[in-house]
Amino acid sequence: MRVRDAVAEDWPRIWPFWHEIVAAGDTYAWDPGADEGTARALWMAPGARVFVVEDPDASHPADRIVASAYVRPNYGGPARTVANAGFMVSPAHAGRGIGRLLAGHVLDAARADGYTAMVFNAVVETNPALRLWQSLGFTILGTVPKAYEHPRHGRVGLHILHRFL
Repeated sequence: MRVRDAVAEDWPRIWPFWHEIVAAGDTYAWDPGADEGTARALWMAPGARVFVVEDPDASHPADRIVASAYVRPNYGGPARTVANAGFMVSPAHAGRGIGRLLAGHVLDAARADGYTAMVFNAVVETNPALRLWQSLGFTILGTVPKAYEHPRHGRVGLHILHRFL
């Protein structure tokens, strides 16, 4: 697997798994019915650094991008060194360590880009990736109780996570 900076031409290969993940309603506090233009604006926003993970063994070029992440300032002005990030691994490639590989790369890149900390603003408390973030040193600063309408679990909390870089 190879992690690299994304280019605009990567979006059509990110969109299918972005849509699948957000439409499932398990992990992101974004509109599950978001159209492709809205999704692209959220993920490939100006000021964001976007990464992709390529699987060089994929039989078809359209299947080579198996994950993506972005990092950008969470705040502006004097707090601009606190980053925010988002991560998505294609469900077809889950459980293979790709999320951990991508997370390590993004944390290193954020540090190299001058960020001093990272905050996740809304991690659904039932998100299986929560264990990954905690294993990478993120702590739960607080939880907004019953803030998220989960499609299977009903109302659940949204955690705010933090880690110094």
